[in-house]
Amino acid sequence: MKFMKLGSKPDTFRSDGNNVRYVASELATDIVVTVGDFKFYLHKFPLLSKSACLQKLVASGNEQNCDEVQISDIPGGSVVFEICAKFCYGMTVNLNAYNIFSTRCAAEYLGMYETIEKGNLIYKIDIFLNSSIVHSWKDSIIVLQTTKSLSPLSDELKVAGLCVDAIATNACIDVSKVDWSYTYNRKKLPEENGNDPNFNGVKSRPVPKDWWVEDLCELEIDLYKRVIMSIKTKGIQSHEVIGEALKAYSYRRLPGFSKGVIHSRDVGKYRSTVDTIVWLLPAEKGSVSCSFLFKLLKAAIIVDSGDMAREQLVRQIGQQLEEASLNDLLIRAAEREDVMYDVDMVQKIVNKFLMQDRNAEYESEENKVQEIQRPGILTDASKLIVAKLIDSYLAEIAKDPNLPLSKFVDLAETVSCISRPTHNGLYRAIDMYLKEHPWMSKSERKRICKLMDCKKLSADACMHAVQNEMLPLRVVIQVLFFKQLRGAAATSSGTSTPDLPKSLKNANGGSHGSSRSAPTNPEEDWDSVSATEELKALKTELAALRLRNRGDIRNNVDNAAAISKMKGLMKSKRIFTKIWSSKAAIGENSGSDSSESLGSANPEEAKSTPSRNRRHSVS
Repeated sequence: MKFMKLGSKPDTFRSDGNNVRYVASELATDIVVTVGDFKFYLHKFPLLSKSACLQKLVASGNEQNCDEVQISDIPGGSVVFEICAKFCYGMTVNLNAYNIFSTRCAAEYLGMYETIEKGNLIYKIDIFLNSSIVHSWKDSIIVLQTTKSLSPLSDELKVAGLCVDAIATNACIDVSKVDWSYTYNRKKLPEENGNDPNFNGVKSRPVPKDWWVEDLCELEIDLYKRVIMSIKTKGIQSHEVIGEALKAYSYRRLPGFSKGVIHSRDVGKYRSTVDTIVWLLPAEKGSVSCSFLFKLLKAAIIVDSGDMAREQLVRQIGQQLEEASLNDLLIRAAEREDVMYDVDMVQKIVNKFLMQDRNAEYESEENKVQEIQRPGILTDASKLIVAKLIDSYLAEIAKDPNLPLSKFVDLAETVSCISRPTHNGLYRAIDMYLKEHPWMSKSERKRICKLMDCKKLSADACMHAVQNEMLPLRVVIQVLFFKQLRGAAATSSGTSTPDLPKSLKNANGGSHGSSRSAPTNPEEDWDSVSATEELKALKTELAALRLRNRGDIRNNVDNAAAISKMKGLMKSKRIFTKIWSSKAAIGENSGSDSSESLGSANPEEAKSTPSRNRRHSVS
């Protein structure tokens, strides 16, 4: 604790136990100063020689023949007034980081200026602040915290600004000049506790660049904002360290933040904290993790932050969406919504991600404005990661019985421009949606199945699809056809993919971007390895179907006959094409929904369903 001795006389203030304080002296007291509930029996001479305020109050009391003075609004109350009174008597007073600011405010209130007497209290406190407090990391933080209760005076007396600049300066010094004892919130290392038998007295661990971030978590959000802004203005700390500081503050100050929620009945009081943290986020990509940004977005939704904060988070998440996990994307919808998850928010994020590939700049040439497409800054790997992530997200939200088909389809079509070697994940999502929404109409089933490219299903997925009663018959026919083509291509080495019937290409192509139109290689695309979780889910369902079919001999016979018949049809491309284009004949014989081409479904027929931690230091 830092302290300053003013004067050399011992402390002679006494108390009678009834909120009365007096000075033990041979001279009788001649003035009573009442501060709140306390009465101070003092002498006029030492007080008036140093306080302009008491001079005026005593002069006013003399006119009324009254020796009692009332002081009700002095900063710090009776405790701080006693410190000032002791200084007037020349007694020893102890000033430290906890009481120096309130004492400075009280001295200002009492008018203890140099013009009243040289070496007065204000002068000595200012010297103490500048020579000792601001050079101590711990004390400067403590003093800044104490300014919160007297915030108007802290700016007027420039104490808060002095502490903010001191903290920012100390946070930006070279780490080689920093000792671990600088920070007081961290847990001590084993060698510092004397528990490390291998410690030889030499500092074995370097001080990380973010050594200061946990200490600043003690500050209230408005003071924290001023300090971080001052640190950023100096331009010494990297944006990664600033991001780590904001992350540490969020975990400390927002209860439940690590789980993407706010544990409080009064979530509104945290709105300022969330908005400020978002405002302080560095603009550079990678300053904070994508997972942290998603947690901030979920917190912003809970505390009902403004549109500006949400839009900023959506933009920054979109810049690094490839780092996200499925759990990050599961943003709960508002309580007034019928759906489980906020699909629209995810749609906005995906659009921001893809927008990075659509940037354009304009150049003026011969009075004509030409649009020049710049090369996309997204790699194929990052786009593929996002596409698989959205497939997994679609499979998760498909379990919601109240999810409208339009939301599912719109999100799936958003990433249809990303070519991926397998559509197993998308098929799994479609299968999940069909099972959770068995009431879907024929046109709606066709609409959702158009999202999938049957050529890009693995062998396990094809086996599952041909036994999937929820799929339209025409989709099952496509799967069987491509399954036979793949088998034929696998048996003949070095051959290319057989040409497809024109009507089949049209039915399967649609207008869904490169994932439909890219040339297909049987060894690279059809046999590409699917995501582990997708294969596992499909294999589980396939095993269940096989078990069910094994118990029903009649169904086995019927299925085998149907598959055999279908294989016979597909031996000749001419016959298969004829069957495919014969709308009326198949419609009469099958009685199913296979009478219309999958690629020519009328959008107007579609009917949507009813709407209803441990912190790691940055080295």
